[in-house]
Amino acid sequence: MSDPPESEELPVLRRILILAAVVLCSTLYATTLLVASTLLPQMQGSLAATPDEIAWTTTFNILATAIATPTSGFLAARFGRKRVLLASVIGATLATWLCGGAESLEALVLWRILQGGIGAPVVPLANAIVLDSFPRRQRGMVSSIFGMTVVLGPVIGPVFGGMLAEAYNWRWAFYMIVPAGAVAALAVQFTLPPDRPGERVPMDWTGFLALATAIACVQLVFSRGQRLDWFESPEIVIEAGLAALAFWVFVAHSLTAERPFLNLRLLLDRNYALGLGLVTIYGMVNFTPIVLLPTLLQSHAGYPDSIIGQIVGYRGIGGVIGFGSTLLIGRLDPRLGMAIGFGLMAVSGLWLMQLDLNVDLNTLLLNAVLQGVATGVIWVPLTVLTFRTLDSRTTAEAMSLFHLLRNIGSSLFIAVSVTEIVRSTAANYSRMTELLSPYNRLLGLPGVMGGWTMETPQGLARLAREAERQAAMIGYLNAFGLTMAASAAAILLVLLARGPGPPPTGRP
Repeated sequence: MSDPPESEELPVLRRILILAAVVLCSTLYATTLLVASTLLPQMQGSLAATPDEIAWTTTFNILATAIATPTSGFLAARFGRKRVLLASVIGATLATWLCGGAESLEALVLWRILQGGIGAPVVPLANAIVLDSFPRRQRGMVSSIFGMTVVLGPVIGPVFGGMLAEAYNWRWAFYMIVPAGAVAALAVQFTLPPDRPGERVPMDWTGFLALATAIACVQLVFSRGQRLDWFESPEIVIEAGLAALAFWVFVAHSLTAERPFLNLRLLLDRNYALGLGLVTIYGMVNFTPIVLLPTLLQSHAGYPDSIIGQIVGYRGIGGVIGFGSTLLIGRLDPRLGMAIGFGLMAVSGLWLMQLDLNVDLNTLLLNAVLQGVATGVIWVPLTVLTFRTLDSRTTAEAMSLFHLLRNIGSSLFIAVSVTEIVRSTAANYSRMTELLSPYNRLLGLPGVMGGWTMETPQGLARLAREAERQAAMIGYLNAFGLTMAASAAAILLVLLARGPGPPPTGRP
């Protein structure tokens, strides 16, 4: 393996510079992942896209990250951690520049896919470099510092991206990342020690390609199904068939291969299997509100981009509070910590279901903080519980599947939620407009119409716009209801996990 030199060989100043470099890389990648969430309404108008189409810029970015992340270990062993990290930072920065210059939806989605896929190794490699660069006694401290990058990105990206988008346009929110990417690349080049010679590590390409094909086809089915009338479309039928075939090949190959891409026998461990289900739900409820709220607030509630960025940024502040609270909750049963976290997320979803188009800023900020606290509280006990009963020799492989399902849960649930919004908006708009008719006697009663009128074309247009806004709001409330239901279901899964006890033989 192309590991860095032993931590004892590195001077203290060199370790600090390495930590600063990888923290910058991880923060930068987290920023690129979420900066688009604030820009969705502007990009939708600029590229003449529908709500479900513009959501592809987020879902396919997360999907590309999910597919590429498990290859990080293979690439690092073959080419060296420093080379792979440097290439990932440079490639993701270049893709970010191309995102800012995209002139069509198709081009933007393509560059976002490359941005997620090329940048996917950044976080796992940066984490490994930090752990190997410091003595074991300091790993707890540096892991906490490194973990803060998970919440710094969601604060920095949306806030500054929203300000630039409002002052100029959405393209500058991508361009602002490019200078930081250049600095991060230089920091990696001049602070990380050189790689040792790489090794020829076998890669199960059959399993990897089968899994990637299955995931991509399922994502396409959920992303395009509503627009193409689901299985009435030959495209959806073909994609669903390919997904089923590829998944069957992946499972059959994984159970029979000597060294499969992902070892499915790990699922025999009860806590690990439940942890995979829980981390999938965590991914589902983590990013979905960030994607849905900006479009709702700008397109239908009239909020400017800078305020939307501030709302999303407050979620990061809540994340800091949540991670900090784990210092106290960590002393308790991890099942209790997860139940509290998913319970807070369910309350947040229920709160969002009570919103209307006149929602005030303070309500949105408080809800964003609550979401951040919930996600921060969940993560540490979820990780502890999932890997507690697993043999330490399988941790690296098990961790790749863990993060894979987290990202897949995010991308698929966003697609499902957007599909529900589109479906519900169309259905409710149809029902509302049926009642907006001169033949509806109730509308002729005094005081019913208020300032609305159907006597002029302008009045009819205003009524149609208001019906569309209200129908869309119902769709968003349904989507928030899905988030609440998923969070509540996670609490039930938590109760099935094994509680604290002595770790099995093989765990440190």
